Amino acid sequence: MREEAPHLLQSIDLQRETATTSSSRATIVTSAEPAGVDAPPAQALLAAIVENSDDAIVSKSLTGHITSWNRSAERLFGYTANEAIGQHISIIIPEDRLHEEDVIIGSIRGGKRIEHYETVRRRKDGTLLDISLTVSPVRDSNGSIVGASKVARDISERKRAAERQILLLREMNHRIKNIFAIANAVIGLSERTATTVPELARDVRARISALAIANDLTLPDVGLAVNYQPQETTFFALVKALFAAHQVDGVERVSIGGQDVPVRGNMLTSLALLLHEFSTNATKYGALSVPEGRIEIEVRNDTDFSLIWREIGGPAVHQPDGPGGFGSQLEKATVGSLQGAIEREWNPAGLKIFLRIPSAVLRR
Repeated sequence: MREEAPHLLQSIDLQRETATTSSSRATIVTSAEPAGVDAPPAQALLAAIVENSDDAIVSKSLTGHITSWNRSAERLFGYTANEAIGQHISIIIPEDRLHEEDVIIGSIRGGKRIEHYETVRRRKDGTLLDISLTVSPVRDSNGSIVGASKVARDISERKRAAERQILLLREMNHRIKNIFAIANAVIGLSERTATTVPELARDVRARISALAIANDLTLPDVGLAVNYQPQETTFFALVKALFAAHQVDGVERVSIGGQDVPVRGNMLTSLALLLHEFSTNATKYGALSVPEGRIEIEVRNDTDFSLIWREIGGPAVHQPDGPGGFGSQLEKATVGSLQGAIEREWNPAGLKIFLRIPSAVLRR
């Protein structure tokens, strides 16, 4: 702590504050026995605990001016103690959150403690971070409230993990719906061509098996294998695996031409996800929704990897209204991660999709 720390520690119940909020979970033990001659004074011990806490611990006056600022506050917010002490606490509060300070001070004046309040604060460099904030009143020797102590913990990673979990759950829900839609479509294909119940059953099993193979490509199961090696294939092989379930009487409804390229690892998964989205939409609304429909794919690979997707013989298509659903968001995120671009031509005779990815990215 700085010079004012001993005075601050006289008026704050830092034993409770630090023991319950510090991520280091330091425990303060008191004893009725006299301390040894070499034992540090209680105030100095508490000051050391505060100064070395993993959580940012800050005190301020009732006017909002900072009176102490520990090392973790320096790391978390980017201001040194010399820069922060004496400044108004609003230096770390975003403009759209300034109203929170009035609410906090109002609670402190009323003697109320605010626990684990999740909010957003601003670093010296302007970046924002998610924090969990605990605020307690500071009282003088007469019991009068003279300020507040704040303990802030960075929860940015926890927030990001929760957002990733929600995204994965949404993707899983989206993919399950797509799989059911495709399964329903391939059963319809088998129904049109089969002449007996055993033939229908064999055909449906083969198509479902093809769907399972395609699903393995989009989400490879690494399991607990220590020496897991990323899957590797070619783009043409990927297309054939993904669309094997759409064959009718052994005739492939998706043809591919141009220059084949090797794909592996994250690139394989990303391309499989994109093609899966394309095929799902074609199965629901486009060329693969009718028996006579088909798809032509043309691939070029020079400075950029480029793909042209043409739907032929399907129902008339029109550009949908609105921003699109989760599938559109997933497609946009996937293309962005590949540093690529995607365009669509909504021709009534059939949809055209143009996908471009830098060849340097494809080779990673």
